[in-house]
Amino acid sequence: MKLSLKKSLACAFCAAFFCAGIFSQGAETIITANEYFKSVSEEYGKIKDYQANANIVIDKEEMKAKITYLQPDKVRFDFSSPENQVIVFNGETLTIYLPGSQAVLTQNANSDDSDSKGNAANLATSEGLSLMRRYYTVSYETSQEAVPLDEDKATGEVSEEKVIRLVLWRRTTSEAFRYIKLSITPKTKLIRRVEAVTPSDVTYKIDFSDYEINQGLTAQRFSYDIPSAANSYDNFMF
Repeated sequence: MKLSLKKSLACAFCAAFFCAGIFSQGAETIITANEYFKSVSEEYGKIKDYQANANIVIDKEEMKAKITYLQPDKVRFDFSSPENQVIVFNGETLTIYLPGSQAVLTQNANSDDSDSKGNAANLATSEGLSLMRRYYTVSYETSQEAVPLDEDKATGEVSEEKVIRLVLWRRTTSEAFRYIKLSITPKTKLIRRVEAVTPSDVTYKIDFSDYEINQGLTAQRFSYDIPSAANSYDNFMF
């Protein structure tokens, strides 16, 4: 897997499989955005597994899924909309089942690059977040204080739910996203929302809810039996 693909996968997954920790913030304590994001990475590394509901919007298309994650590199999306669609990464192979097309797309994460296996294992981990720190600069959207998750500028209405909001700006034009916003719930120390915008202004937005953490999940959860009627397409990314 080439470096650009590994970074794109890291950004994509890490967007879906994150739990966050924060420093306690006293009235006079100043925490830089980079320190805050580093603490998110460190706290996330302590989580062995989780499940969460996800509402996903890509441009204007909305999807709903249950996300399952197992440390260090396994993740699964079971969609209710589109119904029965599945995305699974078992640490070695990415599998996507598209029921509407009766198609299964697979991609092996290994390559001739001797460092690729180690990097694949970094997906959706504190190392993956560290990778984002390497390729993106981190800042607060406004300040280190919690702000409303949603605000209607037309009516002035704001949601009661508050988050700490970080913005990650790409360092070079080779990155998959121009910038990424992370909204973190201070009380639960979980990432509540991810918003990522591509250079062509396509927005990827994921809202996470109903986390279940450290349930003792096993690798068996990430085995997927391909439907017999589906057509298989290997190495679809290439």
